[in-house]
Amino acid sequence: MSTDTDIYRRLQQHLDSQAVGFPAVKSGADIRLLKRLFTPDEAKLALHLSYRPFPTSAVAQSAKDEFPSDRANQLLESMFRKGAIAWKKKQGVDHWSALPMVIGIYEQQDGVPSQEFLADAHAYMKTLGFGKAFINVKPSQMRTIPVGKSISVEHRTATYDQVRALVEASPGPFVVLPCICRKSREMKEKPCAKTRREETCLAFGDMAAGVLRRGHGREISRDEVLRILGQNEEDGLVVQPSNTQRTEFICSCCGCCCGMLSFQKFMPRPLEFWAAGYYAELDAGACAQCGTCVDRCQVNAMTMTGPGGEAKVHPERCIGCGLCVTSCPAGAIRLVKREEAAEPPADDEELLDRIKANRQGALGEMKTVARVAIDKIER
Repeated sequence: MSTDTDIYRRLQQHLDSQAVGFPAVKSGADIRLLKRLFTPDEAKLALHLSYRPFPTSAVAQSAKDEFPSDRANQLLESMFRKGAIAWKKKQGVDHWSALPMVIGIYEQQDGVPSQEFLADAHAYMKTLGFGKAFINVKPSQMRTIPVGKSISVEHRTATYDQVRALVEASPGPFVVLPCICRKSREMKEKPCAKTRREETCLAFGDMAAGVLRRGHGREISRDEVLRILGQNEEDGLVVQPSNTQRTEFICSCCGCCCGMLSFQKFMPRPLEFWAAGYYAELDAGACAQCGTCVDRCQVNAMTMTGPGGEAKVHPERCIGCGLCVTSCPAGAIRLVKREEAAEPPADDEELLDRIKANRQGALGEMKTVARVAIDKIER
């Protein structure tokens, strides 16, 4: 094994030990991806990073036997510019942390990925090894919240389930970005079936500051954030923020492009792996059997069944986005609060701490995969 290959294998193992795994795969796609993202010196310095943010001085001190402090600073900045590591300011001091593949390195391409990066990333994310690690992340890194118009007045809705409240609570800045999932599909000449608008993804606070530091995205006002979210809802996109009370981003997702919704459509029981506070309930007597809800649903949770073509909700699949509620011409659908819905972590650091605490070993991952496979067969 060459010295260069050895440092990348060490980095893969280091990243795999963080909150969200970065498993080795037989195809070698893991090493190819890391070589694209990190130079050998950057890979050496990244071994001194954790999923928890460390100040520049702490990273430089940890790596002092390998790099002088000015060189460490240069390497940190270089990795950050490529979206390979995370940066944030805490109490006015630069902090750096390691990133998982998803949600992390992939999204930090800021909607402007290269063809080469996408080829390596997709080759890695399609492997069984990555899939096993991904479905065992608990709690999920994202959650679904209802579109605003689908929440009725009798609901006692927590602020973290209200998109307007999330926007109003953020100190800013606010950035709008092209959706990397749609961009990836477009580069394959497979345009989105829901919207032709590129700027649909939103970053807030620390994440937005990082995007602006990389020179990407477009800074916008709070009012424009709300306007974009309103248009996203009109276009039939699912609102999916970070699974935290203090949100860092809001994705607006479609079933044809979004990796997360594609995952949910594939899984027999997606609610075992996803955070959602509501589910749709249908009044069969009021249903006009028009099929609008089926077309509107992005995760195949609505079907038309029976001799009369009656609509049916599959609550084990429903992620509670509310798109069917706002589009039902008969007003036959409402959202119901899930009794078991958990309160999300306060912020991204607490979320990753919980994920790390809940990580399963190889046996646990295989049991999860086996359970999913059995569910697929039974369905």
